[in-house]
Amino acid sequence: MVETSRFVARGVMPACLTPFNEDLSINEASFRSHLTDIASVAGVSAICANGHAGEVASLTFDEQRRVAAVAKETLGTTVPLIVGVFTNSSMEAARLARVAQDEGADALLVFPPDILALEGHMRPESIVEHFRWITEACSLPIIVFQFPATSRLAYPLETLLDLCHRYPQIRAIKDQYGDGKIHERHIRELGALDNPVSVLTTHSTWLMGSLAMGCQGVLSGAGSVIANLQVALFTAIKSGDLAKASVINDRIYPTVRAFYDSPMLDQFTRMKNALVMLGRMERAVVRPPLAKLDAEEIARISQFLKEARLTPETAYAKVA
Repeated sequence: MVETSRFVARGVMPACLTPFNEDLSINEASFRSHLTDIASVAGVSAICANGHAGEVASLTFDEQRRVAAVAKETLGTTVPLIVGVFTNSSMEAARLARVAQDEGADALLVFPPDILALEGHMRPESIVEHFRWITEACSLPIIVFQFPATSRLAYPLETLLDLCHRYPQIRAIKDQYGDGKIHERHIRELGALDNPVSVLTTHSTWLMGSLAMGCQGVLSGAGSVIANLQVALFTAIKSGDLAKASVINDRIYPTVRAFYDSPMLDQFTRMKNALVMLGRMERAVVRPPLAKLDAEEIARISQFLKEARLTPETAYAKVA
């Protein structure tokens, strides 16, 4: 289909959280407030809903549609909206893609189907077919989610390049490959295509180094809490001011510990708790199988926020 969106895959693109009520229903008022907080950060170039940070794996089809609709209603035309396509069915992926377009999304973030973990890299035609269904269903620009190599869901570089040639709607990858050597090849070889494809890093545990390699942007769940710090770091790197970038990175580092220390599955639970501490979210409810944090873990997050100099006053505020 002919691409119609003006979305540009560059800059800082936080992946938002999905707040829940105690009965595990979506708290739409809190969600709107959360989106408004992120969108208030000058320099944010897009916001992603229905991603890992939004606990998309726990959302029904109708809930995913509602999240997209509420996000678009809230953001309007102020900040572009990226909507995740998370499903194990190519046919369902096509439906989700069309729904996202109908609800006003500006771009898609396409996750790999879990079945590809069964040596799917040896069947690139299956990967190509998955994207065929999506591109025939809608005309939105696409960000391909490149999973970690250890997940067995990562696409070989040769397959990524083929996808980009076949489907011009692909404008970027969200790169979580985890290997610096391949990460740099992604940046160089996707950027050298006749229609260059951006690399948006989600290597949040080594963000400064990743950006310094030449990534065109950031797409990260941590941006739901530290969008202002990510914008400041991205701006410093792009302007070549590594001294300033290092100072900002020193503030980001405690949040890396707060969110991404083992076990990694708690990362979004930790982010919700951080926002509660910062007075930006009512409650830190997550859906199972995610679990509540104990008092010791919550105290640890609080200490890391202090080390990062994150307070109710500095949260989402411009970084000097």
